[in-house]
Amino acid sequence: MTVPPGGSTADDNPPPPRSDWPEDRLAGAVTDVPLLSRTAHDRGHLARALPDPTQGRPVRVLRIDERRSVPVHEGPHGPELVYEELPTLPEGAIYLGEADGVPYAALRAPRSLGVGGRPVDGWAGLREVGAELGDLDAGLLAQAVGIVEWHERNKFSPLTGAPTTIERAGWVQRDPVSGSEVFPRTDPAVIMLVHDGGDRCVLGRQAVWPPGRFSILAGFVEPGESAEAAVVREVAEEVGIAVTDVRYVSSQPWPFPQSLMLGFVARATEEQLQIDHDEIEEARWFSRDELRSGTGPQALPPNVSIARHIIDRWVAGEFS
Repeated sequence: MTVPPGGSTADDNPPPPRSDWPEDRLAGAVTDVPLLSRTAHDRGHLARALPDPTQGRPVRVLRIDERRSVPVHEGPHGPELVYEELPTLPEGAIYLGEADGVPYAALRAPRSLGVGGRPVDGWAGLREVGAELGDLDAGLLAQAVGIVEWHERNKFSPLTGAPTTIERAGWVQRDPVSGSEVFPRTDPAVIMLVHDGGDRCVLGRQAVWPPGRFSILAGFVEPGESAEAAVVREVAEEVGIAVTDVRYVSSQPWPFPQSLMLGFVARATEEQLQIDHDEIEEARWFSRDELRSGTGPQALPPNVSIARHIIDRWVAGEFS
């Protein structure tokens, strides 16, 4: 399965309209941006067991609408999230943890022109502003979207089918029939740049993407499979070639809906691509010069994605 530009392997999350993606066709320009430093903050496992994990302190609440967008405004150094300052954790909110002694939470809520009496410049999602946010905002946004996605996809017990009840400030769902606890999960997925050991790499595209958009290959790790084995299998399934020299690069949480993207590079041992059109619409070899100059794909993944991070590093000559 080829990865969408943002890094998601979820088939049931169609990509946003083309205007939502940065217009940046050139690779190699953002290699040094710390795209993968999206660290969520300590939730305090002991504090979660308390009736009020904020311990009665004022809490900053991040609203998330049905499109997984949040309120933002333009600060002096770029986009910033707009939090609602509340005296206590509101009903239905999910506790995200604290940073610098301040509790944070997420809450599903409709869009509005203002938040807590503060005007907002607009609503945006992780794909649009993730690469421009500071570490605190970026980490909280990725965590908030991921846990909201989990709740909306797991409203019933996998054991009995009974509607679950939410406990521990949003970090546990309980099956009222069996008493079993259901915890948030993360699905491992591999995302890999396949190169020829020289100056070319394979990029593919899905039919649901706008014309001309290409990215690197990706797919979910199957039960009983290592990440490296998943790289070899997915490449063979999608473009019909064998690879060797599979090397880990880095990882990125991608909460659409609940993936952990494990990034790799691998060297192809054959050249002729045999595309599985049930998996992807098109795949081609592209040279570094094509990606660097913009004469190749009409669009590449956005800067926030691990896909773009790996492409940029390969274009810059880090992998061979």
